[in-house]
Amino acid sequence: MTSIPGPYYLTVADAQMSIVREVTMILRPYRPSDEAAALAAHAELAEEGLEFLWGFSPSMSWQQYLQVVADYDVGHNLPDGHVRTALLVAEDDAHLVGRISVRYELNDFLLARGGHIGYAVRPAFRRRGYATEILRQGLGIAHDHGIDPVLVTCDDTNVASATVIERGGGVLASVFEESDGARYRRYWIHSTR
Repeated sequence: MTSIPGPYYLTVADAQMSIVREVTMILRPYRPSDEAAALAAHAELAEEGLEFLWGFSPSMSWQQYLQVVADYDVGHNLPDGHVRTALLVAEDDAHLVGRISVRYELNDFLLARGGHIGYAVRPAFRRRGYATEILRQGLGIAHDHGIDPVLVTCDDTNVASATVIERGGGVLASVFEESDGARYRRYWIHSTR
């Protein structure tokens, strides 16, 4: 099973930057009680062409999805081309704010454009420091599993994500270009422990 660091505390501001408060944000496994919030987050990110629930299918029950998550964590019943991965939700004191996937190995696809870590923040919680904290905690999980350096990628046009990765210690190694012209920044992050 995945060891999860935390809890960690961060100061976040509301969307209008008028209220600043301290919250506890943790990465943790999905729970049966997360169904409604996680499905809402999945729908929100789908509008942007992103996935919140990695490996989810609308034909699945929530219990079936929780089994998919458990299987990914131990590397069991993985679809072709997939690797052992921790799929975790990011939660502050009251909300599911995002998610992370920490991949314990790289295949050719992940080496080119997916990386060891993938993360997403729900639109209502962006620009508050959550992405930075999600990545920081995800790096801790990766390092605890002997992954060093860690490869983190982002779309070449995603300035916000590139900034988060660079703040997290990411050093740009290259920009990978797909045959369709899509470009992905590839960053390596070395452990500071």
